[in-house]
Amino acid sequence: MSEVDDELRRDRLTKFWTRWGLVVGAVVVLALAAFGGYLYWQHHRAQAAAADGEQLQAAYDALAQSDTKTADAKLKSLADSNVDAYRALAQFTQADILLQRDDMKGAAARFASVANDASLAKPFRDLALIRQTMAEYDTLKPEGVIARLGGMAVPGNAYFGSAGEMVAVAYLRLNKRAEAGRLFGQIASEKDVPDTLRQRAVQMASVLGVDAVGQSEDTKTQ
Repeated sequence: MSEVDDELRRDRLTKFWTRWGLVVGAVVVLALAAFGGYLYWQHHRAQAAAADGEQLQAAYDALAQSDTKTADAKLKSLADSNVDAYRALAQFTQADILLQRDDMKGAAARFASVANDASLAKPFRDLALIRQTMAEYDTLKPEGVIARLGGMAVPGNAYFGSAGEMVAVAYLRLNKRAEAGRLFGQIASEKDVPDTLRQRAVQMASVLGVDAVGQSEDTKTQ
């Protein structure tokens, strides 16, 4: 009986491989090819990222030597990088160079490019929106500032300090002193904002009749 069972199993395996052997072999070959392609893509991506990192460092080195021509050339190609972080950093640096040249419009456009790039992580886009608003603040209507940054001008947001200050000033421009005072008071109470920004918020809150709490020790001793 045991020999018969073995013979039946061999017969079934023979029939299976006769019928499906080519299909199974093709599937295995395709799987190995796909895995090899994935490994090659990962390797190529790592090499590209390393090259982009070296190019960005070279651009920073050129800027340190006031060689903006070389830096501009390197940053221009990096601004189209497939690596999100390097693409964003290159465009931020391009915008900062334009700011140094007092080209507020050009800098704002570069920041806007980052802010509107849906493929980038939200922290990059939020920071770019903050910087864009700073660059064109004097040309914006206060309602536009509030609409643009209102979502970030809330306690707990990573950019609450910067966004909140600009929104509060926009409220002042609309003569909404109560809203401005409340927001300055919240900034003054936020321990994670920079001391200089907190001190300004304490002073503005006081002017607007808000009892600001949580101010820095430097402000308390003045």
